[in-house]
Amino acid sequence: MYDLTGFQRDALYAIAGQDEPKGLAIKDELDNYYESEINHGRLYPNLDELVEKGLVEKGERDKRTNYYKITQRGRREIDARREWEEQYVAAEA
Repeated sequence: MYDLTGFQRDALYAIAGQDEPKGLAIKDELDNYYESEINHGRLYPNLDELVEKGLVEKGERDKRTNYYKITQRGRREIDARREWEEQYVAAEA
């Protein structure tokens, strides 16, 4: 996770929170979070990099639509990141 950009981490979380989302569903989630439109030229190269790093799997629904799914490695990376964050951001009682 340390070598991902913040945008790539956000995209990974958006994928993990959905059931095999297509690219436009990921884009919608990120648009809402960033409160501005994310263009395709930013989104898809970053998704491809997540696939190359083995954190996300890319599949084909039909000839025009791909889906994305977090891999076991991607899930482990998210879990490890949460553990690391908890060292610094303690939940208040």
